[in-house]
Formats: sequence, C-alpha cells, structure tokens
Amino acid sequence: MNLFRDDDDFLTSTPKENFLSIIKNANENIVMQELEKMFARLALAEKILEEHNLEQEYEKRVPGFPFEDSKDYENRLNSLFIETVGNILTQSE
Repeated sequence: MNLFRDDDDFLTSTPKENFLSIIKNANENIVMQELEKMFARLALAEKILEEHNLEQEYEKRVPGFPFEDSKDYENRLNSLFIETVGNILTQSE
C-alpha cells in the first residue's frame, strides 16, 4: 500500500481541483454552511454596489475582467478556493 499516491498529492493539484475534491468528500452540512457564507458575501457585495450606484460600472467590467489582469484574477480566485477549503477542513476535524 502506497501512502503517498501522486494523484492524491495536494501539492500537485490546483486550488480549484483541491476545492472540488474536498467538497465532494467532506461533510455535506459543513460544505453547505461554507457555500452559504460565500453566497451571503456575494449578496452583500451586490448590495454595496447597488447602494453606491456602481451596478453599471460592474456590468461593464465583468466581461473583460479575467483578461484585463489575468494574474490578479487567478490569485483572487485561488485565494477564495484555498480559504474555503481551509474553512471546511478546520470544521471537519
């Protein structure tokens, strides 16, 4: 039995791949709680945009955002995946 299987090595997979693996295998209640937190954060961000009349600015920027500064976009997205995985794993212990 090999304890260090290459296909399970979190160091060789992307944050997105780790996230998808964790949410498939972690406790469903914990995963749902974390997803609800993410959606609550998104809802709050949308509310703030509305309150500051920034919806149109947001809609103009969204289609080109990943391409304008793809490295920043990747870093932010990976950070969200890593943060969520950490939250799920911490609660699963």
